[in-house]
Amino acid sequence: MKLHPVDLGIILFYLILTVFIGFWISKKASKNLNSYFLGGNQIPWYYLGLSNASGMFDISGTMWTVSILFVYGLKSAWIPWLWPVWNQVFVMVFLAIWLRRSNVMTGAQWITHRFGEEMGARLSHIIVTIFAVISVFGFIAYFFVGIGKFATVFFPWDLSFTLGGLTISSEQSYAGIIIAITTLYAIKGGMYSVVLTEILQFIIMTISCVVIGYIAFTTVTADQITAAVPPGWKDLFFGWELGLDWTGYLDSVNQKIESDGFELIGYLVMLMIFKGIFASLAGPVPSYDMQRVLSTRTPAEAAKMSGLTILVLYFPRYLMIAGFAVLALAYLIPEFEAMGSEIDFESVLPLAIERFVPLGFKGLLLAGLLAAFMGTFAAFINAAPAYIVNDLYKKYINPQGSDKTYIKYSYLSSFLLVFIGVLGGFFAASINSLTLWITSALYGGYAAANVLKWIWWRFNGYGYFFGMLGGLIASTIVPGLFPDIAAIYLFPLILLISFAGCLAGTYFHRPDNMDILKNFYRQTKPWGFWKPVIEAIKQEDPDFVPNLNFKADLVNVIVGIVWQMTLVIMPIYLLIGETTSLIVSFLVFAITSWLLKKYWYDNLDNTANA
Repeated sequence: MKLHPVDLGIILFYLILTVFIGFWISKKASKNLNSYFLGGNQIPWYYLGLSNASGMFDISGTMWTVSILFVYGLKSAWIPWLWPVWNQVFVMVFLAIWLRRSNVMTGAQWITHRFGEEMGARLSHIIVTIFAVISVFGFIAYFFVGIGKFATVFFPWDLSFTLGGLTISSEQSYAGIIIAITTLYAIKGGMYSVVLTEILQFIIMTISCVVIGYIAFTTVTADQITAAVPPGWKDLFFGWELGLDWTGYLDSVNQKIESDGFELIGYLVMLMIFKGIFASLAGPVPSYDMQRVLSTRTPAEAAKMSGLTILVLYFPRYLMIAGFAVLALAYLIPEFEAMGSEIDFESVLPLAIERFVPLGFKGLLLAGLLAAFMGTFAAFINAAPAYIVNDLYKKYINPQGSDKTYIKYSYLSSFLLVFIGVLGGFFAASINSLTLWITSALYGGYAAANVLKWIWWRFNGYGYFFGMLGGLIASTIVPGLFPDIAAIYLFPLILLISFAGCLAGTYFHRPDNMDILKNFYRQTKPWGFWKPVIEAIKQEDPDFVPNLNFKADLVNVIVGIVWQMTLVIMPIYLLIGETTSLIVSFLVFAITSWLLKKYWYDNLDNTANA
């Protein structure tokens, strides 16, 4: 596609601006590790909330979500529960408070806060650092595939070449260039530049979302959507089977549904809920979301930041997603039919942009989508080096090093992480395959140990180490043993192996030192099975009040999940012309908003300071 010079100018201006911000703010970011990785805990929560939302507005995820909405219709609103997307609600309601009370810099450093400094704790500290690095490799490969597919549709130059017998495609060349620019500003400016550029990116993306939604709303009618999709496509709810048959509409979609393994959607959603509860209770994985929580000023602000992320992210994002999906359904079906069985459903988004976005506006939109990619990618490469430098180099190799030395090694580790992750991107089959592996296999190995660390006093450092080790090994090996089974269906087996490791490690060694456990519980105050620790604390402080908020937190989480779901489905109903469903969804949104305001937000300061 040939871009107008104005469009190219806008994109170029945006790229130069982001690099300039990174260099401009680098002096402030480089004072010490806390400034570099957490912004000195001085960045206001609402800025961090907008930054976090921008970080979750990634281009690979947007391409994937457009493709599943195209294929599965309203039922696609359930499929992101694979992550699960509602882990943000758990973070908002109580986990952000627990995590921020720790006053640490990384998830690995939190391990010392929980388990102490003995051998089991040291092993746990190392294994969670390894997990953080592996997950970053997976996400960099995921971003590499997504941005490459996206860029080749819009930029006119053929950048393929051969190097030493290895053929580099245009997709890979474009991905490498954009990743290099993003890495440059993120490394130079640290958390300050990441947050500042992500706020700019969020503004651009929100404008883009509204414009795309407007184009779809004024261009596509409800009758066009009804004619383009099979019966059941507009139904949010389902039975045991998906019940979508695209025969006579776009036959190749049936092959996509079969290859995804989502036909038994009732069983799938039950698995996603089962997985989601464990994954959400485990807390944020050691990445940019956790970094935002740890960067806030207070525990209450950490919870507010997480709530703002949900509120500002989902409606505009799904306005764009639904806009592109309905435009493709209304006008691109003949093009997809011509592709036959070779159709690439992840190309729905870039094809819709090419066809329907007017000249002159393409530049802003493409800058916005590049911003979405760059924001997420930058957030990851800001978070990951903290684990290498703070949790390995500083802790075990050079504890007396200068801040200048630590910042220098942060730069170096960032480049190394990006280089290895990009290599992985060369061998990734698709965005969908990476999504399923990360969400279902890798996170399956994370869940067991990280749930028990919060809720069970007897769980010790050896239990954490062997649980994480078993989970990492299982998430790597098990999918290869069952190549024809979607990764989500293997989650219970991976979880079981990880739990077995947790229990074996826990009872292999005595409980952790009671003083460590008392200090952890006093400061963090989770609910769960902490009776012996609470009794020991009360012997020293009879007035001590433990966490009694389990039932209130449970209710707020359920209400929050419904609230979040309305933010997903309202823009879809708006753009497919389902007025009655839109009104019902809005009423549910209003009721759940009131309930959260009354029973969560109004009590937040008391809960966070209890």
